[in-house]
Amino acid sequence: MSAAQTQKENSEGGWGCLESLGLSQKELVLAEALQMEYDALSRLKQDKNGTGASPTTSRAPSQTCSKTPNPSIECPRPTLRQPIPATTGASLLRGLSGSDSSLNQPEGTQSPHSIPARVVPPHESYIRESLYILDSPEVSKFRDVSGSSLGDSLVSGSGFLPKGFPSLPDDIPPAIPPRNPIAPSLGSDNTFLTTWASTVPRDVNLFTPDVDQPKVTSGELNYDNVNESLARLNGSQQGPRGRRASGNQIGKPVPPRTYLPVPKSNKNQRRVSADPVSLGSRMNGFGYELFQVSEERDEEVAGFCHMLDVLRSAYPHGDRSKNAGFVWSPSVGHEELHQGLGVSVKVTVISEHFREPLTFTCDGSSTVDLLIYQTLCYAQDDLDHLDVEDYLLKVCGHDEFLNNSQTLAGLEFVQQFLKFDWDIRLFLTKRSTISTELARTVRTHTHTHTHILEPAIFRLQIRLPIHLSPPPLLSLKVELPLHVERLVQSVKALCSSLAAVETPDVTSALSQLPACPCRLQPKVLKDASVLAFRENREKVVEKLTAAILDLVELYCSTFNANFHTTPQSHCCTAPVQEAGLVTNVLSFNMYAAHRIPITWAASYEGFFLSCCLTHGGAELCAPQHTSKQSVNKYLFHLVVWDQRVCFPVQINQLPRESQLTVILYASSLPPPGGAEDKGKQRRSIEPLGWVTMPLFNFRHVLTCGRKLLGLWPSTPGRSGNARTSSPNFSQPDSVILQVDFPTSSFEVRFSTPPPADFCPQYDSRLDTISQIQLQDVLHKKAFFWLTAEDKRLLWEKKAFCQAESGALPLVLASAPCWEWACLPEIYALLKQWACLGHLDALGLLHASFPDQELRRTAVQWLESISDPELLDFLPQLVQALKYECYLDSALVRFLLRRAIGDIRIAHYLFWLLKDNLQDSQFSARYQHLLAALLCCVGRGLRDEFDRQCWLVSILTKVAQRVRDATPSSRQSVLRDGLDEMKQFFSVNSSCRLPLNPALLVTGINIQSCSFFNSNAVPLKLSFRNLDLLGDNINVIFKSGDDLRQDMLTLQMIRIMNKIWIQEGLDMRMVIFKCFSTGRGRGMVEMIPHADTLRKIQVEHGVTGSFKDRPLADWLQKHNPTDEQYDKAVENFIYSCAGCCVATYILGICDRHNDNIMLKTSGHMFHIDFGKFLGHAQMFGNIKRDRAPFVFTSDMAYVINGGDKPSSRFHDFVDLCCEAYNLIRKHTHLFLNLLGLMLSCGIPELSDLDDLKYVYDALRPHESEADATMYFTSRLIESSLGSVATKLNFFIHNLAQMKFASSEDRPTLSFAPRVHTPKSDGLIRSLYICRHIRTTNPSKGYAFVVKVEREGQQEVQLVQRTFEEFHELHSKLRLILPSSKLPSFPSRFVIGRSRGEAMADRRKDELNGYVWHLIHAAPEVAQCDLVYTFFHPLPRDERPGAATKISWSPASGRELGEVKLSISYKNDKLFIMVMHIRGLQPLQDGTDPDPYVKLYLLPDPQKTSKRKTKAARRTCNPTYNEMLVYERIPRGDLDQRVIHLRVLGDGAFWENTVLGETFIPLKRLVPGQHWVDWHQLGPPSSESAH
Repeated sequence: MSAAQTQKENSEGGWGCLESLGLSQKELVLAEALQMEYDALSRLKQDKNGTGASPTTSRAPSQTCSKTPNPSIECPRPTLRQPIPATTGASLLRGLSGSDSSLNQPEGTQSPHSIPARVVPPHESYIRESLYILDSPEVSKFRDVSGSSLGDSLVSGSGFLPKGFPSLPDDIPPAIPPRNPIAPSLGSDNTFLTTWASTVPRDVNLFTPDVDQPKVTSGELNYDNVNESLARLNGSQQGPRGRRASGNQIGKPVPPRTYLPVPKSNKNQRRVSADPVSLGSRMNGFGYELFQVSEERDEEVAGFCHMLDVLRSAYPHGDRSKNAGFVWSPSVGHEELHQGLGVSVKVTVISEHFREPLTFTCDGSSTVDLLIYQTLCYAQDDLDHLDVEDYLLKVCGHDEFLNNSQTLAGLEFVQQFLKFDWDIRLFLTKRSTISTELARTVRTHTHTHTHILEPAIFRLQIRLPIHLSPPPLLSLKVELPLHVERLVQSVKALCSSLAAVETPDVTSALSQLPACPCRLQPKVLKDASVLAFRENREKVVEKLTAAILDLVELYCSTFNANFHTTPQSHCCTAPVQEAGLVTNVLSFNMYAAHRIPITWAASYEGFFLSCCLTHGGAELCAPQHTSKQSVNKYLFHLVVWDQRVCFPVQINQLPRESQLTVILYASSLPPPGGAEDKGKQRRSIEPLGWVTMPLFNFRHVLTCGRKLLGLWPSTPGRSGNARTSSPNFSQPDSVILQVDFPTSSFEVRFSTPPPADFCPQYDSRLDTISQIQLQDVLHKKAFFWLTAEDKRLLWEKKAFCQAESGALPLVLASAPCWEWACLPEIYALLKQWACLGHLDALGLLHASFPDQELRRTAVQWLESISDPELLDFLPQLVQALKYECYLDSALVRFLLRRAIGDIRIAHYLFWLLKDNLQDSQFSARYQHLLAALLCCVGRGLRDEFDRQCWLVSILTKVAQRVRDATPSSRQSVLRDGLDEMKQFFSVNSSCRLPLNPALLVTGINIQSCSFFNSNAVPLKLSFRNLDLLGDNINVIFKSGDDLRQDMLTLQMIRIMNKIWIQEGLDMRMVIFKCFSTGRGRGMVEMIPHADTLRKIQVEHGVTGSFKDRPLADWLQKHNPTDEQYDKAVENFIYSCAGCCVATYILGICDRHNDNIMLKTSGHMFHIDFGKFLGHAQMFGNIKRDRAPFVFTSDMAYVINGGDKPSSRFHDFVDLCCEAYNLIRKHTHLFLNLLGLMLSCGIPELSDLDDLKYVYDALRPHESEADATMYFTSRLIESSLGSVATKLNFFIHNLAQMKFASSEDRPTLSFAPRVHTPKSDGLIRSLYICRHIRTTNPSKGYAFVVKVEREGQQEVQLVQRTFEEFHELHSKLRLILPSSKLPSFPSRFVIGRSRGEAMADRRKDELNGYVWHLIHAAPEVAQCDLVYTFFHPLPRDERPGAATKISWSPASGRELGEVKLSISYKNDKLFIMVMHIRGLQPLQDGTDPDPYVKLYLLPDPQKTSKRKTKAARRTCNPTYNEMLVYERIPRGDLDQRVIHLRVLGDGAFWENTVLGETFIPLKRLVPGQHWVDWHQLGPPSSESAH
């Protein structure tokens, strides 16, 4: 295609795009003709000034520009499609543009549509392939902040993107253009990228530079290597050619470019330029200097860059403690450390310095350097010249190193390994041999702050032709209406390019012209004869020119353009006035809402604005409203109010962080119908858009002048969502609100006042009533539910709250105001308050506390937090960045400092920031913070992040393909898709997984990869470990599920577990990692040696969820010895109790047996947290989760050791209650953490009702005793007795049967592994020789089978029950036809099925069955199931194997024991009856229905009787009931005795006394809890009945 043809196409497409403005074909022709006249006039004036005519030949652009003496002359840009040389300039240009490797290919070549290979370039080459830091697999349309395409946002007037430029994902914002123009070096050749033309009808707000090319070379592109990584913020992904890049995006506002100037021939000048040289200034016909380039208009970003420079200089690259270059193994807190100090740790050390591994048994308090020294003593003969600091220990299988000064018990991985009895294996290596590729270097540490964010920000240079005084209009050589029409069309085109805004000055100037077809509103000049005089025409044109210049300046200041109108006079620095001294009321003028969609004009009427002032979300006064107006059609559709809004608030009463929120409302027009319906419809008012802006800028100066504010669309949201204070320029059709603030000759600045010198202290004590009232308020634990009366009381009694931990947020939330005059008292209180712990300080970072000084103090208190503990709260701190008023803040600096010093923090901070880029309102802020992080961490870590993003993009595509494939073809689709991973690892030798920076992989084992049969079809991936001493790394990759809720839930459970450990209670919780790598995708850690409860239960059939034995049998199968089984049951009791407490507090729902898992070691844990905070899964109108938490009879069976309650159940209940009460002490922490996440976008955590669920679950207003009773009677008992849970499990079993794979071979529930004829030897004969009585696995008879094998002289004896024989037959029928199997004896008999006679009969029947079985066809006789069945189990090899482990009552307690908790307070005696153990059965052998009756002796009148409820059919009941005696004087305690009797409840006969005891209260200490077991004795003669 020739250049002429291309220009013709561009011309047609360019002016054709103006049809969206509502212009007719005739108007377009007139406008084009007028444009040609203006261009000719411009060239004529330039020729007269001696600048030379513009060249018309198609020379090399770089030569043309370099020979142009006047930089303001714009050179024609031929539309060339040519390959791009691999120069430095082109390299950086591609990085800045986010283009891909297809730009470097010659004409006619295309990149493959799969992930492009990153061929490592030669050492001297600067070519960079496509970058992935902000890549996403979703391919969608993507627009820049002003509505233009991505190419438009990068360089104005350039065909910067090729026709085949790939579409960008919708969750990634494009680059923010740099503030400073990039100049070319002398003599360098400019290269042009291919142009991008489109004939698709264009939106009115879009600018499409089809032919203008950038003139950028490598002269001043020495931004160091940081450019390449920061440019990844704009990286795009290879996509289909020819598709337009568009979509939603957020970034720093850049100018909306909406006008498409395309010439008819090469003679026309371009009106948009991207010249790297200074534009200088130009003169128009009336002597105005139109434009000049500005250096930096966004002072806030410039100040942020300077802060980064200072911050980075404080961390030199040579500091090895903050720049190790590798990942340190995390440590635990001091409280957790004490739990492991007395534990022996068995450690195996491997090294290249010795052949055989060395094994040491160390105390937990041993330090790592001591272990290194002991190892060197074995390996080295001469230790004189060895320095322990030259060596490091690495965790085998993980790329993390131990700090030499750390104790073994203080390492997180050591405690994790000890919990699961894993072998601790370490590798000894020299520090000098460790790779430090992630360290910051000199080269990545020396560039200046002025280039920190520029590579991610590529500013535009736009040259607008404002020639509004054409000679034809002034000379009137032709008819006036024609020239007026042309002039109005030109003004309309200019305003269209300036965000389609028509200011009142433009409107007023156009009103001096006669009416024309393209502009009939508003009122225009009636008498056109006044324009017959030239001076009148000159005044009109001059006024119009001035209005346009003002609009350009408004446009530049709004969108941070790097050019502006030249000021006519130099303005000195304005004087400053303190805001606290200004008594004027706040007022401003609401002029209009521009760019009203035409659909609104047809659907709504009565548009009005509601304006309100807020501080921290609280309104400062009543909202103010404008009048109702309709849509007008001037040059564009707009709603004009032009109304003064005045708030009854003085400037000195405004807090520094005050915000103005404006909401646009309108009444919806009713559909055609009756008058009655019409009247109802007209009364409905809908919010259409909103915008929030700070009244004081980052320099604390009150806003002034004219402002343009883009409205965010109103969506049905909840109160918990934070609102950004940035206008919406991310959407091309956003409505723009024009607000005119008063201007002044001085700046109104809000200065931070110093704290008051004196803050009142009250020495007097509070009266009793006030103490009770204050405690009731403080028990609310969070400020969300404080009433006005609560706030008044707290602020009045604030001096008495300082002893209460966590009370400061409640007190500060009660401050009556935050205006300038009140701040000294608040700051004095803040200074006086005892330094909060870092956990309590989190409560001050909520959106309700925007004050800068307060947040700075909170961050100061956070400084004491350790790096590992910071990781626990990092998601909340990243969310708290939304609540900062300005880009630079103490919290931002704190996070960046910690990220510089620790790779693990930098890793997780990167992914959290990247995930938040998808929040449209706050994307601009997170984009700047992500760019700052990438700048600070150095080149090595930036490259590592790029590799991780590339890996995630490949896995996302593979997961999508697998999910879309048919179930039968998914495995083959998975293996084909994972072949792309080979290409990835051929380019990248290794990559760290986003799940954990210590997981370094070097490939993927495709044969071991599979998928799960669930709705999202997650992938089970097996990566090859770079460390040959480690196993493969198995993870789950999910695409299509939002893992942020899972992340939050697991974070809360991890914090609960740490609280328990700190309090000395290890609940044996399984904590696994889960991390979101973008909306709808993420990675989950796989826990080895674990199965779901469904898989365990269905081993007993589809109705296995209704049986009690499956879990116990499964644990017995994997823990055959008594010691192993005891340990597994203990792990189960603790972990089950922890899961019950955690899932109840967090309201985790949708609990079925496929998202509860059990390890072979007995640890139980939950997975898949798609429903929480009480948002239950519904089945129609019925909640599927009816029980408070999942605790079923098969779990109780494991705990009790059978189907009857045992003393172990008491331990379980006590564990639950203790764990519950420990978490209740930290209610404020969990409310603070969840409160900070209200704006994260999780649907089920979005308002205060969701937080209220956690508050109600924790019951902070109740005592520990009340909470214990509640958890026992209301939660444990109701959960255990819930039939709905088992029914839910059963329904899920049925639903999952359709996913059952035909390849799954049935297994026996009691056999831990499969055995074959090859492994055990062929069976020669089987004979059942006898039967024996057994209680394992159930009461009845077991049959002893004699097994003889070929080649083995020793005969084996195995014991199998009739039920186990039946299971064998049932499993055989699943894989073999019934015709080939022998008939099985009937299970159903008349009479007692457990009698000895029945056992004799069945022995004969089973002998016939096994004879036919072993003599059947080989496919039956030699089946794996048969050989597994007759393989000896551990119970067959030990004597007395028929006796199952049971929890017997304590020896020597024939009548049992009772556990009581007794306390005395405020003349009240509290007696909690907790448990009874070891009661004797009744005479008929049945268990009693016991209850407890108390008397407080002496009691001659028998008035002190108290009793508990009766427990049913148990010798080991649990009550946890509180019995209270009031008005007991303290002096009487020594004479009082508790008479306790345990009775059996009889229905129709007299109750039986099971035991009694007398407890003197002499030992009771008032104010303390006396908890002890008391022995029951036989009843006395007086109390026998």
